[in-house]
Amino acid sequence: MALTTATHPDRPSAAGIQPSRSMRARMQDALPKLVLAPSFAITLIFVYGFILWTIYLSFTNSKAFPKYVLTDARAYQRLWRWTFESDPPSSWYTSITNMGIFGVLYIAICLGLGLLIAILLDQKIRGEGLLRPIYLYPMALSFIVTGVAWKWFLDPGLGLEQTLHQWGWTSFHFDWIKNKDFVIYTVVIAGVWQASGFVMAMFLAGLRGIDSEIVKASQIDGASTFQLYRRIIIPLLRPVFLSALIVLAHMAIKSYDLVVALTSGGPGGSAWLPSNFMYEYTFKRNEMAVGSASAVIMLATISAIIVPYLYSELREKAR
Repeated sequence: MALTTATHPDRPSAAGIQPSRSMRARMQDALPKLVLAPSFAITLIFVYGFILWTIYLSFTNSKAFPKYVLTDARAYQRLWRWTFESDPPSSWYTSITNMGIFGVLYIAICLGLGLLIAILLDQKIRGEGLLRPIYLYPMALSFIVTGVAWKWFLDPGLGLEQTLHQWGWTSFHFDWIKNKDFVIYTVVIAGVWQASGFVMAMFLAGLRGIDSEIVKASQIDGASTFQLYRRIIIPLLRPVFLSALIVLAHMAIKSYDLVVALTSGGPGGSAWLPSNFMYEYTFKRNEMAVGSASAVIMLATISAIIVPYLYSELREKAR
């Protein structure tokens, strides 16, 4: 008896269904790429493309307008000659000096203060839910708002000094914002006020992620609170320290608007950071090559911090 396979005339065959399903799968795979393609192209052109363009301009003699004839590294030579001269004719020496002062103090104080506040909040104190957003709120403000607010507060004729004089403390003087030797420290104060709450949130999340069994075992073994934090808890926060360090270093190197809003550059440009130097020389003094060279040095500084961090993270994930 011969067996035959009958196919219903109105029912599609399996061979007819398979191509349509594979076509649908290919479309589903291609859709995310099509959606992301415009933003990827824009990022490629307006970020990495302009980075390459800036590097190229730093090796030219561009002034008010770009020039595309390469002239070796004269712009870099001018920058570093100004840096090592005893009486530099520009503010590049001041800018990199301020960057060192601001960067070290800003990062160190934010890390220390953020860790301290996080440890105190981790003690399950009453009102923690209210205190956390209060500490974190400054990070929601722009640097312009922060700079203007602290400018009013530190102005001797408007803020803290004037208020204490009205209360009878006439011997109090705090004119750092108008003193060229101390104005950079006012930028540190404003920057720490804004970023320390964000660092606190990072450390608090890290503290809440530590296994409580490790803490209990250490307490059973007789470890004091100081030993517990110094030998166990703080070493376990190493990834948080690294992440906070990267974020703070990036914010410190690219800081511009905080300096402008707070000090307007300071007396004679005494509060300039490299970003302020770059803007001044590129757009106001018609020294595009010199400004591009300073921007490339800023990029190299950020890369020297971020690239090793990314390399270590990728290597750990590959293990």
